[in-house]
Amino acid sequence: MDESSVLIGGKAGDGINSAGMVVAHLFNRMGYRVYMYFDYPSLIKGGHNFAIVRAARERIGAHRSQVDFILALNQDTVDFHGDMVHGRTMVLYDRSRVRAEGIGINLPQILKEEEAPPVMGNSCIIGAFAKAAGIEWKVLEEVFVRQVPKALSLNLKVARRGYEAASECCRIGSLGSSPVPVISGNEAIGLGLIRGGLDAYVAYPMTPTSNILHFMAEVAETHDLLVFHPENEIAVIMMALGLGYAGKKAAVGTSGGGFCLMTEGFSLSGMSEVPVVVVLGQRAGPSTGMPTYTAQSDLHFALHAGQGEFPRLVVAPGDAEQAYTWSDLALRLSWKYQVPGVILCDKTLCEGFYSFSRPDATIPRIDQPTKASPGPGYSRYLFSENGVSPLLSPPCTDTVIKVNGYTHDQAGISTENSEIAALMSEKRLKKAAALASEVFSLNPVVVGGDTGSDVALICWGSPIGVCREAAGSMGLRVVQPVVLSPLPTQLLQDALQGIKRQIVVEENAEGQLAMLLARHGIRPNLHIRRYDGRPFTVEELEVRVREALA
Repeated sequence: MDESSVLIGGKAGDGINSAGMVVAHLFNRMGYRVYMYFDYPSLIKGGHNFAIVRAARERIGAHRSQVDFILALNQDTVDFHGDMVHGRTMVLYDRSRVRAEGIGINLPQILKEEEAPPVMGNSCIIGAFAKAAGIEWKVLEEVFVRQVPKALSLNLKVARRGYEAASECCRIGSLGSSPVPVISGNEAIGLGLIRGGLDAYVAYPMTPTSNILHFMAEVAETHDLLVFHPENEIAVIMMALGLGYAGKKAAVGTSGGGFCLMTEGFSLSGMSEVPVVVVLGQRAGPSTGMPTYTAQSDLHFALHAGQGEFPRLVVAPGDAEQAYTWSDLALRLSWKYQVPGVILCDKTLCEGFYSFSRPDATIPRIDQPTKASPGPGYSRYLFSENGVSPLLSPPCTDTVIKVNGYTHDQAGISTENSEIAALMSEKRLKKAAALASEVFSLNPVVVGGDTGSDVALICWGSPIGVCREAAGSMGLRVVQPVVLSPLPTQLLQDALQGIKRQIVVEENAEGQLAMLLARHGIRPNLHIRRYDGRPFTVEELEVRVREALA
């Protein structure tokens, strides 16, 4: 089989995400490239959780509408996913709780005999899946040893019992390719920030970026990081700005509701020219919305958050490699030009897992910020040709380093003088022009698919995975602006040369990217949108593209 999809489902507390990761690493061990989507309600116990693991020969970043295996730990998994079954789908299920056709395993009996806790039912069903898929026990055992550090011996016993209780129904062969790391989008963002020179990460937990905080705490000692969990989001961004004033490269993580509380601090970054990078993980809103589901509805918010006019950098990576690359670049650019930056991601990217090829060799070099010489004559906001002032951070002997959120002069002294106010506004606009000039040299627009096609799918963020596949199968061009502020208008126009029909694909109701493009003179004539909290599947997008072109 060149490609396989596995859905494992149960209630919250059944360890569905962990089980999905074991299946993903099993395919990875066999040489496949994998993508995992995790779906769960905002509940600690109960509800219906499921993970879809897709494995293929080539790089992928989306799941399909149907699956080849369903591993059902409860009846909901069978009842809710009937539309994902095709003629050859094999269902493996807990026969004590599930009515289905397929291979039934008596999980409670096995767990009782092995004196194992109920959560290990997922190990048992994974063992049964491996046998049904014709995967050798030693391969599964190796994956368990690497991926299940807790109670390994007991988990292996339970998995072996599941393996022996099932029968082979097909054979998924190894490809012979070497395994690669499998990481989440959140981990890719964290690793990219670290590569960019991150000194401190500050966050108040909020889905879908909470796991960045956990990841940073785990690697803090290895990478000499400061990691803080303050009492709320206002404290988060103010602490990050304090760290920035002290010369520490700081990033913060949040979602839309948390960023609402950060906007005054974000504006303070713009006026004080103290850099900060915000990882803004989008989820379905407004207000609390659906906290554990995806959306792309905060683009306008990211572009315009904060009072007053000031330059900002907004990047929207779409997969693990882009998240790694542009998190690195966002931090470096934010510091070089002393502007706030936003890494605009979403639940699909943040909590999805991807096969990851580290792109270090292709990441452009960004020069360090211009440093000033300490001394009594230092002016924090000294005028310069490109608007960027030479930077100093305390402590410096005989040097006053004054930053200010009030309108100020070159020394940072508060003023309401009209001439100085105008000059300082122009200074910030010069920085915007300098930032744009460098950003536009960093390949901020990705073009793929059939570059000779006269039909283009235009997307941003995580839909690049599904758009890439749909375009490949349908012979279309794909255009993805990774940088959304400053928008690389000319590069987008160049990428769309020869295109007769432009289809903007995005996961919001208003068409926020389409509106942004229109303001810059690019007016797409077709639109495909999804805004129910779920990402596009490959087949769904293909159908909707055909409908749009009909």
